[in-house]
Parts: sequence; structure tokens; C-alpha cells
Amino acid sequence: MSDINFTAVPLQSLHSELSERLPVSNLREKILAIRNSLRPGQQQMADWQSGPLAISAVPGAGKSTGMAAAAAIAIARQYQRSSSRRHLVVVTFTRSAAANIKAKIRKFLRDDLSLPQMGFFVYTLHGLALNIANRHSDLSGLQLENVTLITPTQTHRFIRTAVEQWIANNSGVYLRLLEGHQFDGEETERLRRQSVLRTEVLPELANTVIHEAKSSGISPELLREWSKQTRDEYAILSVAAGLYEQYQNLMRSRDFIDYDDMILAALRVLENDSARRIEQNQVFAVFEDEAQDSSPLQTQLLEILASDGDKGDNSSLLTPHSALNLVRVGDPNQAINSTFTPADPIYFRQFCEECDRIERLATMDQAGRSTRIIIEAANFALKWINNQSSAAANNKQQTPVNRQVPFRLQTIRPVEVGDPQTNANPAPVGRGLELYTPRDIHHTVELLSQRVIELFGEDPTKNSAAILVRENRQGRWLAEALTSVCKEHNIILYDVGERDRRSHVPQEILALLQFCDRPHSPDYLKAALEALVQRQLIPTQDLNALASLPEEFLYPGPLAAPQPETVQKAARLCRSLLRARLELPLYQLISFLALTLNYDQAELATADKLAERVNQQIAGNSSMGGMLSALSEIVSSERFEPVETEDSEERYTRRGQLTIITMHKAKGLDWDYVFLPFLHENLIPGRFWVPPQSQFLGDFTLSEVARAQIRAALHGESMIPDVTQAWEQAKHLKISEEYRLLYVAMTRAKRLVWMSAAQKAPFTWSKPDNLQEQAPCPVFPALKRQFPECVVNLAVMTKQA
Repeated sequence: MSDINFTAVPLQSLHSELSERLPVSNLREKILAIRNSLRPGQQQMADWQSGPLAISAVPGAGKSTGMAAAAAIAIARQYQRSSSRRHLVVVTFTRSAAANIKAKIRKFLRDDLSLPQMGFFVYTLHGLALNIANRHSDLSGLQLENVTLITPTQTHRFIRTAVEQWIANNSGVYLRLLEGHQFDGEETERLRRQSVLRTEVLPELANTVIHEAKSSGISPELLREWSKQTRDEYAILSVAAGLYEQYQNLMRSRDFIDYDDMILAALRVLENDSARRIEQNQVFAVFEDEAQDSSPLQTQLLEILASDGDKGDNSSLLTPHSALNLVRVGDPNQAINSTFTPADPIYFRQFCEECDRIERLATMDQAGRSTRIIIEAANFALKWINNQSSAAANNKQQTPVNRQVPFRLQTIRPVEVGDPQTNANPAPVGRGLELYTPRDIHHTVELLSQRVIELFGEDPTKNSAAILVRENRQGRWLAEALTSVCKEHNIILYDVGERDRRSHVPQEILALLQFCDRPHSPDYLKAALEALVQRQLIPTQDLNALASLPEEFLYPGPLAAPQPETVQKAARLCRSLLRARLELPLYQLISFLALTLNYDQAELATADKLAERVNQQIAGNSSMGGMLSALSEIVSSERFEPVETEDSEERYTRRGQLTIITMHKAKGLDWDYVFLPFLHENLIPGRFWVPPQSQFLGDFTLSEVARAQIRAALHGESMIPDVTQAWEQAKHLKISEEYRLLYVAMTRAKRLVWMSAAQKAPFTWSKPDNLQEQAPCPVFPALKRQFPECVVNLAVMTKQA
């Protein structure tokens, strides 16, 4: 359950060892050598010795390298203080990022400072919280052996049950929602609206508000207080508070927790004076990476931990006399998670502003990743989008409090001559920036394929390339369209969306268990055979024929026609599964099936995690029915996180490979060549729209209005906006994030960024063949006007061909 990443140190023995073998003057020289090898922004981080420090970094500035160097230097300086027994805590956003920065810190300590690779801990935020809560379980109220961790979606049974319980307890408010803004009482329409409210509107509202409020430390009671400040006809925040309360009651009654509960449990520990001092006195500083993605509660946790325990000052207010030993590194312009998590770039922006007032703000604005034309294009896009946003706000006479521009004004600069990074700001390939306007999406594939073949050339292993898409559905369509071309030219095509759907582990295990439970069901037999074919354990064959008569397939009688060898192989494997069902204890079945499916290391680890989760959930009621019910719930309504055992970054950026990946998942990665097809206005920045089935409530969605109202209260606005204002603010949040997502995508490229907006494209990628005229993303024509030399003339290309 834990995703903790850490490295610890026995400091007493370490100090005596260091004093014998490493003179202080020599250590200072080594520290200075690391410091002088860094860029100016990185040097400011390396120079940190105490107090708060904010680092606002542009894409490609070397945040993780700078933080690792600064962390190693801080650890080395701490070693010089022989009386200290404290360690450094480094916190980042994902497990892969934690592993990456831990390896870099160790390398600096070992190779550059000749120090033991100790004295620090590296955590994800939730790993840190869980570690604190687990050490003080009496205070946190978190008994790990008795609880189950879930990541619920709006289809999860707890959300659905919370909705039904709320409806039963609030029939009057529910009837008001049912009426909407007009209703003629027709029975068919009433039934339709009931279905929409129960299965879509209220579950979505519950899921959104639970995440927003819980991650910000907001209780249902406080939500109800806020609702008194609003005058909307549905009392949306009051409804949300009721749903939130029902969900919390269900979680507590069943001993389930979610990721927010980890943070809340750690904060309960730190409310205790004694426990707080114990935790603070073990830490000399906290370094946070990707700070733009922190929620308010996560920030509160880090600020308490980074306070000086000896001084007893636990205020999170930043003043010139603050005792916070906290370094936060991030880029508010790469905040791309705020529309589906409680993270909001406003919090890191505020931290930067507070630090700026006390002259503790540094900017890492030199970036060596991309060629100069890509940097110029990204800088232009940032300024153009901000100008458009400001103009729109002025036209609507909106106040700056309600309407922040999408980007922090922060220009990327190329590195200086003599920069230590090899091949910094590399030479462009072709024009470095190429802008295409194909006829349609099929023409897009032709042009993209042609350029890929040219770029990979005779030796594909020299280059890395990626196609960044806005939606997974685009990625699946592209993968099908490009498979034959890549195979013909020996280019590896890697569809991350397909590979990352490692929910195939729960799905495949469920399929085999359902077959073991009811082997005479044609549907279950076919599903099991499909899983075995997919894993290449049996040959591809007509599965419908095998599944149509399960008994004849599994146990052919003496008068049955001889089975072909391919059928015999499938039948033998299926019979072995049924024998295992009879001979093995129930708790071993999932592990056995994982081995039978010939899973790799990561898949086996995921299956073990799944088995632990299911066995824990059915403890006390162990049965095949209980196991199938628990597995079905996980598959249908929960994001089950796979276990990663290899470096995911390396997997995505291998040379000789064309990677298809979403823009969100591409953050933190880079490639020589990046392709950005399908840049249309209906996706970036997109349009806020109300699903037709719920338009009886009005021209807004309850969930987005509630999100905007909660954030307005959290951001300290004087009044909670009404429905119309909240809907407009939600639109602005969405537009801003989509533009930041495009900025992130553009800055993944080192030597070439290829961008296109076809004249005809699908309105929705669930129906890719339904083509119609589509307007380009507004920044795309602006780029064409600004960089006319980068616009590719397709008429000339056609003649040359």
C-alpha cells in the first residue's frame, strides 16, 4: 500500500568516519566544485543554508539536477555540524520522480563529495504522510493492518451508495433538482431525470467535491457554512456537503481510506506537541520538487515538518523571521493537474510572492533542452495567450482576483557559452519548428509518417521521437494507422496508453476466476480463452466455436471427433486452471493465475498487490463469491495503480522508438522530435459544455460550479461567487490549464517540434470517421503569423512528391 521511498543514515557512526577520512577544507572544495558547475538559478538553490526559498523554474532548466546537487551540498554541510543528528527530507510528486532524484543525490554524494550515500529520505507526498501516520498510529488513528486503501471514481460503490442515502434523507431537495428550471410532470421525463441525477449528476458532484474539500481540509460542516453565503436555487454546496458526509460515514464504517486520509492522518499526528517536536527534530530541512502540484493540505504538512522544532514556531506564515527551512521548486506554468485534482498553481505563486518580498525567490530561466526556435515559439505562445486572456477579462470587466492570467510571466532563456550540459540548445533539425495544415486527419497521418521516416533515416537507433496527443482515443487511432509504416521501416512503435492500461491485470485475473467459478458458462469460457490468447499461451483460433459447447471442449467424450492440437492445448490449460481451483486454497489463486499467465516482473508485483488487497477485503468472509465481487468492483469502478519495477522514463524515451503518449503523461520527459497533431479549438482550449441529458438543471454543471465556489473560498475571496460567476471561473480554469498543457507539450522537444491542425477532424474522437470542419487552436494561426518561415507549404510538397 505504501509508496515510500527513503534512504536513512546512522549519523553517529557516520560523523566519526567522516572526520577521520575527509578533512573539512577538502569537503568545502568539493562543495564549491559542484556549486560552480551549476547554472546561476541552480547555484542559488545550492547556496541555500536556512529559511524559506522559492525556485520558479522554466521547462528544461534542470530542476531535478539542481535540486539533487543542492540536496547533496546541504547534506554535506550538515555532516560538518557534528552535533546534529537530523536528516534532509526530499519530496516529489511521483514514485518514478522519487527514484530518479534519489539516484542523482546518491551519485553526487558518492562521486563528487566522497561521502556515504546517506543522510536523507526521498518520499512521494503520500509516502511521507503514511510514514508519519504509521510511526504514531495511536495519534493518527490509522491502523494499517485493518484498513484498505482505495482510489474511488464516481462509479465506485461508496459514491453510489452515498448518493442513494443522501436522496433517501433529502427527498425535498432531490425533488427540487428533479424539477430543474422547468418540468411539465410527464412521467417518462421524470424517470429519465431520475436516472441522470442518480447515475451521473450527483455521483459527479460527490466525486468532485470530496476530492476538492477533503484535500483542502474542509469538513462537511464548513461546506454547509459556506453554502449559507450562496443563493442558488439548488443549494449546490449544501447538497455537496450532504454527499461528502455520507461518503465519509461509509468509509469509516468499512475501514477504508483514500489518499487524502493519509495526509489528514499525518496532520493529526502533528497536532500533538510531543509528536510534532519528535518529527521536526529529526529533520533539518524539506526540499519539495514539482511544488506547483501540491494541494493546501500537502503544503501544510511540509511547512509544519520544515519548521524549527527547537524554537517551537509552527506558524506557516512566511516572514523575514520565519523558522521554515523549506525549499520549494516548481513551475506554475507547468501546472496541468488543477482541473482534476485540488492542486492549483495559485498556491505556489503565492509562496513565490511571499518569498520575493523577503528576497528569497530565485528564478531558473536558462534552459538547455531545446533549440532556440522552439524556445522562441514557446515564449511567444505564453505571451500571446496571456495577452488574449487579459483582453477577454477587460472586456468582461472581471477583477484580477477572480481572473489570473494562465501563465506567470517567465521567459525561457538559452544557456550561456560554456554551460556544463552537453549539447545544450542543440542545433535544429530542419526548421526546428514546422507548422502544417493538412486536409484532414488521414492527410495528417500521411505527412507525419513521411516526416518520421525521414527523421529516423537509415539508423533509427540514433533518435528518439514522440507523438503527443490530447486524448487516449487519438493515440489508439494513431497507433492503428502507423503500425504498418513503423514495421516496414524498423521503427518501434510504443503506445503508452495501451501499455499503461495495466488494469489488464485485474481484468485478466477476473476473467480466469469467473471461468473457474462457472466453467460451463460460454461467456466466461470465451473471456478466459481471450485472455490466454492475448498472453500468447494458446494459439489464435475460433474461440466462438470452442465456447459454444463448453463441456465438449473441456471434457470430450469417447465418441467425440478428435480435437486439433491447437484445441487440445487450450483445453489442457483450461483444465489445469479448474484443477487449481479445487486443489489450492483461495488466497493463493490470484498468485497462481499470475504465474500461469506468464506475467513479467511488474505484472507479478501488480498481481501480488491485487491479491493482498482482495484477501484483505474479504477477510472473515472468504469465498469465491466474495473474491469475485471484490475483483469486479475494482475492475469496474476504481483506478487500480500498477506496480512499476522499471524506470518508466527510460521506457518512454528509448532511441529508435516512436512513442505515442498523452500530453499530461509527457510532462517531465523529452525527445529529439515531438509531433503535436490534431491541434483544434474544440480540444485545446476546449469548450465547457453541459451534457444534453442534464440541461434540465440549467446551462452549467453542478460539479464545476461547486469546484469554483470551493476554490473561491479557499483563495480568500471576499464573496463566494454565484452560479453564473462560478461557471465563468470554471471555464477560465479549464482554458488556462489547456493552454499550459500545450506549453508543456511544445517544450518537450529538443531539436524539432512538428505541429498540425487539420482542416477536417472529428468533433469527438469516439467517432473518428465523422469528419467536419474544425477551427484550429487559437494560438496555432498566431504561431503561423509570427513564424512564417516555419509554415510548410503543402502544395509545394505535393508537386515535389
